[in-house]
Amino acid sequence: MLPQKIPNGPSIFSVMSQLANQYGAINLAQGFPNFPIDERLQEAVAKAARGSGHQYVHYQGLPALREAIQELIFRNGGSKVTTHQILITAGATQAIFSAIQALVSKGDEVVVLDPCYDCYETPILLIGANPVHVELSGEFLPDWEAINQAVNSNTKMIIINTPHNPSGRVWSTSDFKELEALLLKHPNLLVLSDEVYEYLTYECQHNSTRQFEVLNERTVVVSSFGKSLQATGWKIGYLTAPEALMNEILRVHQFLVFSVNSVMQNAIASYLPSFNPETIRSEYHARKTTFNEALLLSRFRCLPCDGTYFQTVDYTSISTTNDVDFCHWLTVEKGVAAIPLSVFYDSKKDLKHIRLCFAKDDETLINAASKLCKI
Repeated sequence: MLPQKIPNGPSIFSVMSQLANQYGAINLAQGFPNFPIDERLQEAVAKAARGSGHQYVHYQGLPALREAIQELIFRNGGSKVTTHQILITAGATQAIFSAIQALVSKGDEVVVLDPCYDCYETPILLIGANPVHVELSGEFLPDWEAINQAVNSNTKMIIINTPHNPSGRVWSTSDFKELEALLLKHPNLLVLSDEVYEYLTYECQHNSTRQFEVLNERTVVVSSFGKSLQATGWKIGYLTAPEALMNEILRVHQFLVFSVNSVMQNAIASYLPSFNPETIRSEYHARKTTFNEALLLSRFRCLPCDGTYFQTVDYTSISTTNDVDFCHWLTVEKGVAAIPLSVFYDSKKDLKHIRLCFAKDDETLINAASKLCKI
């Protein structure tokens, strides 16, 4: 029997999407929009496809795209990065993988905050490092006492995620100040900041780690065009990092994918100057409001959602069934697919919470809510 390098089987997203397809359920499990991308972006893709840019581009990314990202970052937060501090990746997952493989060594410890996205742990295990899981507070915000206790001289990295998947919570300025204090106490500690939902915030503003001097010098920030441009199937993202860290990440990147889809890079480069994050923020806020209001007549309780396109709901007034079985029942018997939150915990903690994706058109959201209100 071959040794099992990765202990996990198929991801919960694959399992629930397959179940939704099998039973014809409305898929609010996997996080993807079901509506068209911006027509201007479609036109940019068509123009790029008709052009001559079909061969390898620079392995760090098309210069024009990195310049457009540089301007976008400054326009939406005032942070200044050089084009050498930007790397185009084959999606945010590859960015996370490359950063961990480049910056973490065998035997190092990496602090992961649960509940967390399932792609964090795998590259840690593959490098021979040790993931240290620290649970967020009951409000899905950082428990700084627990985090400080978990970090020691063997800790090489802490992975943070804001806006947070799966809960939708957003870190406050005071949280970033606590993180800065942590880095000052541990001069070798690095931060990997997953900010793929950076433009999807509602009740509060997203602050990037780039906006804090101490953090900016020791943080890799991961972003996603799949989320920002609502084109998840393109699998194109980027990361920013200080030059010393970027040089190490490039060593891994060049042997992992070398370079990323040239046509899409050209298309995004021509589109970004006209991209207005406020437009998608307001559109998603409207979808969130539509979905939440439709659920008011249900027995589900919506938990606070500051950002992302996920709404976490509590079903304790409906069932005492564990969340994995509840999601299976919900998909098969009631026609709505969701994700159980216990799978985002190393401990498999079951709070009777499930995650629903509202990156859908109004008709889909109303139909799903109607089914949920009948339970």
